[in-house]
Order: sequence, then structure tokens, then C-alpha cells
Amino acid sequence: MQDFIEKIYKAVAYERKQGFCDAQGNKFNFSEFIKNETKILLEKIDNPNKKTLLKEIEKTFDSYPEASIFERKNKIKSLYDYIEHLEKNQPLNKPIIKDTTKSYDSTLKQTNKIDDKNLTWEERPVQFIKGIGPKLAENLASAGIINIKDLFRHYPRKHLDYANRTQIKNCKIGQLVTIWGSIKDVNCFTPPNNKNITILSITVSDSTGKVKSSWFYGGANKYMQEQYKRRFPIGAQVLLSGEIKLDKYTKSFAIDKPEVEVLGNVDIDEVDSIHTNRIVPVYPLVEGLNLKWLRKTIKIALDTYSNEIEDHLPKWLKEQFNLFDLATSIREFHFPTDMDILEKARHRLVFDELFYMQLGFAYRRKQEQLHVDGIVFENTGTYVNQFLANLPFKLTKAQENVFKEITKDLGSPKPMSRLVQGDVGSGKTIVALLALLIAVQNGYQGAIMAPTEILAEQHFRKFKEWLEPLGLKVDFLVGSQTKKNRREVLDNLLSGATHVTVGTHALIQEEVNFKNLGLVVVDEQHRFGVVQRATLRGKGKNTEILTMTATPIPRTLALSLHGDLDISVIDELPPGRTPVKTVLIKGKGREKGWELIRDEVKKGRQAYVVFPLIEESEKLTAKAATVEAEKLQQKIFPELKIGLLHGQMKNSQKDEIMQQFVKHQIDILVSTTVIEVGVDVPNATVMVIENAERFGLSQLHQLRGRVGRGSDKSFCLLVSDKPGEISEKRLEIMTKTNDGFIIAEQDLKIRGPGEFLGTRQSGLPDFLLADLVRDTAILEEARNAARLVIEKDNELNFKEHKLMKS
Repeated sequence: MQDFIEKIYKAVAYERKQGFCDAQGNKFNFSEFIKNETKILLEKIDNPNKKTLLKEIEKTFDSYPEASIFERKNKIKSLYDYIEHLEKNQPLNKPIIKDTTKSYDSTLKQTNKIDDKNLTWEERPVQFIKGIGPKLAENLASAGIINIKDLFRHYPRKHLDYANRTQIKNCKIGQLVTIWGSIKDVNCFTPPNNKNITILSITVSDSTGKVKSSWFYGGANKYMQEQYKRRFPIGAQVLLSGEIKLDKYTKSFAIDKPEVEVLGNVDIDEVDSIHTNRIVPVYPLVEGLNLKWLRKTIKIALDTYSNEIEDHLPKWLKEQFNLFDLATSIREFHFPTDMDILEKARHRLVFDELFYMQLGFAYRRKQEQLHVDGIVFENTGTYVNQFLANLPFKLTKAQENVFKEITKDLGSPKPMSRLVQGDVGSGKTIVALLALLIAVQNGYQGAIMAPTEILAEQHFRKFKEWLEPLGLKVDFLVGSQTKKNRREVLDNLLSGATHVTVGTHALIQEEVNFKNLGLVVVDEQHRFGVVQRATLRGKGKNTEILTMTATPIPRTLALSLHGDLDISVIDELPPGRTPVKTVLIKGKGREKGWELIRDEVKKGRQAYVVFPLIEESEKLTAKAATVEAEKLQQKIFPELKIGLLHGQMKNSQKDEIMQQFVKHQIDILVSTTVIEVGVDVPNATVMVIENAERFGLSQLHQLRGRVGRGSDKSFCLLVSDKPGEISEKRLEIMTKTNDGFIIAEQDLKIRGPGEFLGTRQSGLPDFLLADLVRDTAILEEARNAARLVIEKDNELNFKEHKLMKS
């Protein structure tokens, strides 16, 4: 199931990037891929509820190719809901997909009956704009543009500086240029080695040289090829904008798929138009409408209605943060006077997107502080001191600093809202345990919830080892326990006999009750939903909550996802940890990996071999864990003991295999990413990751963190048969650093926020303009501004702040 979900989300991320065009993949269009993967899973499962959900997904995407972009976006939103139901195995009580066509159809029909005087500029339907009739309004509505506000927020995807042109002789490879010249040659043909595509190429020259441009289309007949050619009359003046490359055949300059404006037989310097001789906006295309019409219509709307735009931000805030007013920003972002003003306009619009998100966080945080009481833990001494005295090592400075921050939170009457980030092996668990000891010292119970039984059992073993010498009782609560054992644990929790409980989702079940729960620690908090965390917190009165993650999250993402939390970072590893040596192995070089495993096993060490799939699929070339485990056992390591671990095993089977590995009854553990987080076997010194190009960098870093946990030198081998240029660059980052925060930043830059977070957006807001890689500084500004506003006026009741509520 997890493999299915990951593939679906990756496909959705790609479809988003391509503009919801039912993108063509290697074998299938996007919609065909979704249906095909759904069909494959349908054949594998027996659960009737899940079968129903999968059939709904198939049905939803049957009509995807014929749907408008607006409807396609809606179908993808419904896909997220279906998958959430699948993961939770919840029945589908009513269809998720909504018929959105009715909402804008009814709006269009009512347009002529509306009195213009009673509407704000935001509410006016687009049919009020000169030149837009019912048919054109319907085209706009198919892209979600129903009123003037929607049209103004249909922002350009980029701008072309047609005012600053480059002569062809002055072009340089890799340079972004705008060229004005005349069309000298046009050719449209189907290459003999690929009958499925048509190539249209034109040659443009100015007085200094020539440049070739090409476009690629799906297979077209002679009639369509002639239509393509007619767009570019020989001798016509044309503007081309794009990146200069070198044509590998002619060795002359080329621009592939440039932005283009055909001007006809005119003098460029005499053209006065919103389409040329200026900085020109390039908009996301709307089905049935051409770019020039859209550009002209938005200009008319701005000229007519932008003077009515009311700025929601107060004057003092704009002055303090040096922000343009809203109307100017919208006008200048669409049709900028110059590049500097364009950047300032963008700054204000991005600020707004991030500010309102942060304002929500700041408001929620303030309301919690005002209306929710926290527990004041006054006594922080005896157990903490005893535990630290028994430790065979000292805390790192980073651990000490984070523990001080937590202690301060616990001693305050305000409820704690803190997320602790720490790289693999940085010692978050010790810090969490110290916090739990403070709760116990003050007469309360503590609990720690982990996302998997493997991780929960690991915490339980450590906590027993550390806490029982202090005379404290630690209990364990997971779904796979026997009824007798579970009953005993539940009785201990209710009576107060248990001081600290370690468990999984089993902790939040209705029959679980504590005598006096004071502190909850949620490990790998991104694996749990808001409701799950709140349910566990609700097991006590005014229970404090501390959340942790071993997945380094770049600051911009952390503030976007957890802006209502204080964030602590353990950015230092304990002394004595030897950095893991990471090597990229391509193709046949994996034999070196097998030799390394043999050498390490001879020394008494163990190894992991990780694959991205559980079972082999004809549709994917990625190696499958089950097949490869058998191959490794029979052909590569017949003399060694090999175990197999994956997510579709029963919990009891997984625990048995993991225990065998911990006790060194298994030499090599073949696994999927089920071992990604928390598994701690210090004797394992080799991690081999097959098809490494299929993993994100942060995921690779987590997998690498399963080795190097002892004092012995450890190795991580990233194996990729054909990584490709981009994948190879990504994987080489892993060979250069062991710092998870540096890797996370690089991963964010390469893959973008959605895919970085597992491609399902993970609660990340949808931004029109804001880029969490590029706009770090603006995000910090927006956060500071939001906190200032809430400190001044926590209910937003001041006259100058009331517009921010709308």
C-alpha cells in the first residue's frame, strides 16, 4: 500500500509541475498511470472497503482527460481524500468528488441579474469586463477564474524583458536572451526514427547572425504540420525569448521551445503594445483562450477596477516593513515598469501570502496561551540528577541547551508548544527522557508515542534500562499485545503504578486511561495527525506535549508547517561518532559492495540491503526486496544468514526478524524503507541502498543513519544502474556531507516543498507566488509582522486591523 501511495504522489507532483495537462510519462499519460496502478493494487487486496475506495479512484480518473483544468485540480484534491481513507481504512459514506461545474455555471447565469453597484471589485463576475461574453466567461471559469479577484490572482508565471534585446552575435551559451529578427526558414517534419513526434523548426536572423528554434509535438498529419508552419510566415518580424544553446548538428546558436511573439512586417521600435517593447507578462494558459487575449483582458480589468482595491494591511505595518501598497503591487506585478519595481511588487504579494499564514499561527498560539492552562512543573531535581550521574557520557552542549528550553517551558503556566529537531543520532531520546523525568518528579505520569512498533520497542528497552535503576516502572502498549498483557498495562496506567508508558497509536484508543498524565512526547511527530496528538494530550488534564522529529526540516518549511510551535534544534552529534563513509556505485560496481559486506561480516559485523519495492512489478525496473533477498541468499551469500523485513508483514513477524537481527542471528537484513527511522543496531556497519535514485535525499540520510551508531567505521553504498545527470548530482551530495540539515536544504532546492514532504503537501498551504526555497527572508519578515500584530491586538479588533480578519 505504501509503495502505491508514494508512486501516486510522485505522479501527482509531476502533473502539477506540467500544469495539469494529463502529462505524458514513459508509458502512460498521468490519468492512465493512476488507473493502472489502482488496478494493480485492486488485484492484490481483499479488504472490501479498500476495494470500494480504489474503484472510486478509477472512476474519478476515467473522465480526467476530458475535464477542464479546474475540474482536474478538483479530482486531484479528491484523490488525496481517497488515499487518506485508504490509509485509515475508513469507509466511504458519500462521494468525495464534487460537481464544481454547477457552482460556476450558476454564477454565469446570474451575472446579468446582478446590480453592479452592490458588488465589490472582488465579487464582480468577469463578465463585467469589456469584451467578455458568456462563452469566454465559461472558458475562464474552467480554470477557476470566476470573478475579478480570481483574474487579478491569475499571476504571470514569468516575465519577458522584450525591451532589452540582444544581438545574436553577442549571445553566449546558457544566457537568457530576447532576440528580435526576421524569419528566414521554416520546416516541419516527422523524423524517420520516431514516427510519434513532429518537429517544427524556424531560423531567425538579424544583421549579426542567425539562431534556430524548435518545438516538439505529438505525431501530426500533413495538414497539422502545415498549420504549425503558417504561424511563422517567412520574412515576418519575430521576438524570441529563451536560453541560448548550441545546436549539436549545425554548431550554431539555438533556443529550444522559446517564448515567441510574431509581429508581422513592422519596425520593432515603432511598436507600442502591451505585448512587445516592454516587460511582458506570460500567463498560465487557459483552455480555449490565447495568451494575447488573456494579457489584454487582464490589462483592461486592471485599468478599470484596480483603483477600487482596498489594502488590508495597516499603514504602520507597511511603513515598518517597507511594503508597496496592494493596488500598486498587483498592477506592477502584472505589467511592471521595470525589473526593480517588479521585484518590489512580488515582495509585497509574497509577503501577504506568508503573513496571513503566520497570522493564523500567531493567533492560535496566543489564544492557547490566554485560554489553556499548562501544568507548572516546579521540582526538576532528583530524578534528573540521578539519571545524569548514571550516564556513562556527558550531554552535548546542544542537548543541554535544548533541555534548558524545555525545562523553562515546563516551569511556565503557559502550555508548552515545542518541536525538537535533531539529526540522526543527535540524542533526542535522552532529552525527551529528561523531560519525562521532570513530570514524574512532580507526581505525574509520562508517555511517549512512536509511529511503529519497532521504534516503540526500541524506546521501551532503553527506558527500562535507564529508569528501573531509579525505581521507576516503565510499561509498553502496542496493538499486537495479548489481551492479558494489555489488561495488565491498562490497570497499571489507571492505578498510577506506571510512571512512564511507551507505545504506538494504541495509546490513543478509547479504553486507555491514565491516573494523572502530565507530559506526552510524540516521536516522529510528522507521522501523526493533529487529531491523534490532541487525543493523546486529552488523556490527562492540561497535559503538556513535546514533539520530536529526526527528519531535519529546513527552517522555511518548519515555519510554514509548525509556525505555532517553538523550534529547538539539536545540531551537534555526541563525541566519538565516526562519520559514515558514503560512496556512489554505478552499474556493475555493486560487486565491490558485496565484497565489503563479506569483509565486515568476517569481522563480526552486520549489514542492511534496502530496496524500494516489496514485490517485483513488470511496470517498474526497481529491484524488489523479496526477489533480491532470495537471489542474495542463493547466489551471492549462500554461507550467510539473510533476513527479510517489509511493511506488509504482520507486526509479530517484523518484531521476530528485528530481534533476530539485534541478537546477531541474522548477518544481512534485506528490507524496504520500514527501517528508515529509529532502528538502532550498533553492530551494523554497512548500508547498501539499491535504486538509490528513487529516494529523496532526506530519506537516504535517514536510511544511512541506521549504520554508524557504534564506534566502528561504517559505510553507506548508494547503488544506481543508470542515475542520469540530475540524479547523479543529487546522489553526489550524499557523498560530500553527513549533515542532515545541509542535505535537507539541498533536497528542498532540488525537489521543491511538496515532494520534499512526501509529495502529498503534508499540510503545506497552497501558495500562488511564495517559494519556500527563494523567499526565506520574506517568511521571517512575515512571521515577525504577524507576531507584532497579535501582540498589539490579539483579537484584531482595532479599526486599522479589522480588514485583516476578512
